[in-house]
Amino acid sequence: MMKENLIPAIEFCTRHQVEFAFINSLHEFGLIEIIEVQQTAFLNPEELPKLEQIVLFNKELEINLEGVEVIIRLLERVNQIQNEMNILRNRLRLYESL
Repeated sequence: MMKENLIPAIEFCTRHQVEFAFINSLHEFGLIEIIEVQQTAFLNPEELPKLEQIVLFNKELEINLEGVEVIIRLLERVNQIQNEMNILRNRLRLYESL
């Protein structure tokens, strides 16, 4: 991934008023990926919606990191199940049209 596409983690922290330690904790929990380039931490822009959702859960709803981890894992599983259901619906429609 090109460095130009990455977002400096410190910039995200400043804009969302969170400590870098929070971002680092999320990385340690396996919720986000931190990319290091020349000893500078960067975030993948594709992870921003999830990261902003995590910040909302933590700051606005006052959910601790363990709770946030459970919620994110459940949301990921729900999305996975919805995708599987869509695939199965499409297959069913194919067989029903025969």
